[in-house]
Amino acid sequence: MIELEGVPELIDPVMVAAFEGWNDAGDAASAAVAHLDREWKGEVFAALDAEDYYDFQVNRPTVWLDGGVRKITWPTTRLSVVRIGGEKPRDLVLVRGIEPSMRWRSFCNELLGFAHELGVEMVVILGALLGDTPHTRPVPVSGVTSDPDLARTMDLEETRYEGPTGIVGILQEACTHAGVPAVSLWAAVPHYVSQPPNPKATLALLNRLEDLLGLRIPLGELPEDARAWQVGVDQLAAEDSEVAEYVQTLEEARDTAELPEASGEAIAREFERYLRRREPGQGPGQGVATEGGDTSYLRDAPSGRTRPPKPQQPGPEAVPGTDPGTGPEPPQDEGGGESAGEEESPGDSQE
Repeated sequence: MIELEGVPELIDPVMVAAFEGWNDAGDAASAAVAHLDREWKGEVFAALDAEDYYDFQVNRPTVWLDGGVRKITWPTTRLSVVRIGGEKPRDLVLVRGIEPSMRWRSFCNELLGFAHELGVEMVVILGALLGDTPHTRPVPVSGVTSDPDLARTMDLEETRYEGPTGIVGILQEACTHAGVPAVSLWAAVPHYVSQPPNPKATLALLNRLEDLLGLRIPLGELPEDARAWQVGVDQLAAEDSEVAEYVQTLEEARDTAELPEASGEAIAREFERYLRRREPGQGPGQGVATEGGDTSYLRDAPSGRTRPPKPQQPGPEAVPGTDPGTGPEPPQDEGGGESAGEEESPGDSQE
């Protein structure tokens, strides 16, 4: 059940969602939405009923003490609204939760009913998958949609993926069937350093979200955290020559694949982001980046390496473009997400 009490009239709202679990390698996507909620001081105003969608033996509730009183936090999906200030304010509806264990169609229908009630103009779903990508290179982020017109106007890929999918793919298809513009942004996380957190992947998702929506997102300490993460992986990788050789192979494959992308368009996009962060005269809600917002570390020279065990996460192992000939597109189910009142969905939560 969703409660809408106390929600103000929204300005050009966009829904941004992320779900922990199979769609969230390195916790990169859920951390990105948590960052938006924290930096813009969002307040939770609604939650889905945990009893309807979660198997508590898979996602267990937690008990904690509040002034000596025992309380329980149930796994669920919560919603909040943040207002971005400036000359042209707008609102983001943030959806952050755990991939549901059951009733995926009903889950998506609830979120879509909520989006309709608030006049949401577009849904952006963030995800992260394990991929054959080196940690020393910029994190690949692919933007995909099922809408050919949206793909053309927003410079996105039109998904052609076939195979297992998660709640990100189901929700995107549900939006498409309901006539709501929807985009998925997928970050590729190196499978040999899949343990959360991965601030470099989180930062890459936020940068791509900035470009997509034309926003300036306050980054706080995230760029420094990303630098520290890479230095730490470098140090661990330097201890194993076999690891160094493997990552060098990934680097060579990545550099060869991306050689044509060292284009004027890519450089212009980076320069536009630079100018947007330093544009004067914006309100504090716009969050102008400090010196910590410099993204030059994304162009590091190769230094450390790490030996990968192969990814244990089921399903696609790479986001499109991470390595030619390896791995399919992100999980998007062409047939899922129909608006229906059925109670069960075959999807299982996979962590």
